Amino acid sequence: MGDPEPESEQIRLKCIRREGFFTVPPEDRLGQCRSVKEFEKLNRIGEGTYGIVYRARDTQTDEIVALKKVRMDKEKDGIPISSLREITLLLRLRHPNIVELKEVVVGNHLESIFLVMGYCEQDLASLLENMQTPFSEAQVKCIILQVLKGLQYLHKNFIIHRDLKVSNLLMTDKGCVKTADFGLARAYGVPVKPMTPKVVTLWYRAPELLLGTATQTTSIDMWAVGCILAELLAHKPLLPGSSEIHQIDLIVQLLGTPNENIWPGFSKLPLVSQYSLRKQPYNNLKHKFPWLSEAGLRLLNFLFMYDPKKRATAGDCLESSYFKEKPLPCEPELMPTFPHHRNKRAATSTTANPGAEGQSQSKRSKP
Repeated sequence: MGDPEPESEQIRLKCIRREGFFTVPPEDRLGQCRSVKEFEKLNRIGEGTYGIVYRARDTQTDEIVALKKVRMDKEKDGIPISSLREITLLLRLRHPNIVELKEVVVGNHLESIFLVMGYCEQDLASLLENMQTPFSEAQVKCIILQVLKGLQYLHKNFIIHRDLKVSNLLMTDKGCVKTADFGLARAYGVPVKPMTPKVVTLWYRAPELLLGTATQTTSIDMWAVGCILAELLAHKPLLPGSSEIHQIDLIVQLLGTPNENIWPGFSKLPLVSQYSLRKQPYNNLKHKFPWLSEAGLRLLNFLFMYDPKKRATAGDCLESSYFKEKPLPCEPELMPTFPHHRNKRAATSTTANPGAEGQSQSKRSKP
């Protein structure tokens, strides 16, 4: 199944040491990469911003994998920078809770490039849409702990994901949760260099991004974790804004109006003067989650600190007493699995442009 690969065409490259061109011999045209012909495409399982994804079988090992074709439609100068970043980062990352890039394989043409990823049966957005009963609190804890372990590994390796959301969290049939879609991820160093604030799908975007901060730290991932945790607990998105202005207003309604006392430097953020924030003196998290334990509310408040410097780290969260009180996190093997839902979405990401103002294409993600 899948799109047929076109016939091989000659590859001619320009000579460096003399004038003219030379033809690459057929045996050298793939370099060190395997051919996509060594994979049997079983079915197409989705289409993301950066390419089509197939469920496929490696004919050499019989392993089922996700085969992601890199989208090259508008590229004139080689592989898209987003795909290069994803490939570069994923090739150096190895963790049980991070999706695995096994190798890069090629087709007959220079623009025919595929990423061979570890296959996951479903993603959390599809599960949330199709489950008849919501995740229990024990199951929510199991999911979030796995997300936090993957994030702790990423952040220790100086990588910010920058697009955490439920549709980018995959789950195997053994209940293992893996963070996927690294097209917007960035390595960072000291000092932190400026990056575009137009990242992270709107509903999961931290307030400093909405207010135009020039520097980004791992704290933007942690805000998104807070949104994901709250979404799993409430069985619906926590802050489903329809625009940046609406998103900021929803945050203020939930957490109160920020000021210099609780967020030093707040008044100097580039876009603060463009907004007229409502006067909201109260934090309403407890009213939103009246049944949640004190430890659970403390964790959410820690993740939703306005000041990025005070916001919880992945390590802080893993030590939270919330995960040590009843109901205790269940074992991954006890997580519900619905393999037949998985073919609706890609094994890496099937969402709309993650940096855009819109949200996921899933039904539940419409404002």
